[in-house]
Amino acid sequence: MRTVFFGTPDIAVPTLQAVEALHDLVAVVCQPDKPQGRSKKPVPPPVKVAAEKLGIPVHQPVKLNDGTFEAWLREQAPDVCTIAAYGRILKQPVLDIPPQGWLNVHPSLLPKYRGPSPIRSAILRGDTETGVSIMRLVLEMDAGDVLLQERVTIGENESAVALAKRLGMLGADLMLKGLRQLEEGTAVFTPQDATKVVECRMFEKQDGRIQWGSSAETIHNLVRAAQPWPIAHCHMNGEVYRIHATERIEGNAMAEPGTIEHVMKDRLVVATGDGRLAITQIQAPGKRMMDVGDFLRGHRLEPGASFTDIA
Repeated sequence: MRTVFFGTPDIAVPTLQAVEALHDLVAVVCQPDKPQGRSKKPVPPPVKVAAEKLGIPVHQPVKLNDGTFEAWLREQAPDVCTIAAYGRILKQPVLDIPPQGWLNVHPSLLPKYRGPSPIRSAILRGDTETGVSIMRLVLEMDAGDVLLQERVTIGENESAVALAKRLGMLGADLMLKGLRQLEEGTAVFTPQDATKVVECRMFEKQDGRIQWGSSAETIHNLVRAAQPWPIAHCHMNGEVYRIHATERIEGNAMAEPGTIEHVMKDRLVVATGDGRLAITQIQAPGKRMMDVGDFLRGHRLEPGASFTDIA
């Protein structure tokens, strides 16, 4: 089938590559290049980089609803449009263009976690499983009928980055199955159960702040969910420290929340409001991320030192 693919970040790249390999992919649409770093030099999104390597024309519209983009998409004459994490809202005149509609990859088990942060939300709330849904794209966010779903287990120490990589690969496989069903006329779409909808919001920088009075489980989930941005963070002696990886350990806390109870060769054991947590990767102010063993070679820490919350 003739298709136009919409997507922007890393998680969308496997689906782009899968669709290109087996279907008539005539164009790719992604968000505009964005300035990054101190230089503010525009950086192309991962989907653009991947599409250019494949030799596929890339379109990066700034405006979507002034009629110009709609006219462009009509010229492409897609049978179906495929989309994975494009990151922008499309209006009904655009949605009406492909006769076979739109197939969207969503990294959750809909109707759970409709919205922009389903992977982070699943980890942050301590879920032990999630999955991928292939659904119709409709005007209401993530509310379209579901064609396919597949479940996966979330690892106890798995970060949002690692889980997104796995779900990106799974989404690519399911998208191909969905397109094949559309071609064969065997696709069966199921409406979502509106009574089971769980919505999630955009993750923000302040969501990465560690509250040491929370439980060890809550903080561990935050550290995993805050990858690759904004990274879970807290204070020590008035400076910001970023915590990149932790492990839950047995035992009750014997000190005030945030206090380092034990300094070991490869970890810092810290008291929380409920239980203890082992920090295994840390980033000091102005430094790169390090395993705690490497960090301790250049930083002297003693039991009794304390991390504090950021106000």
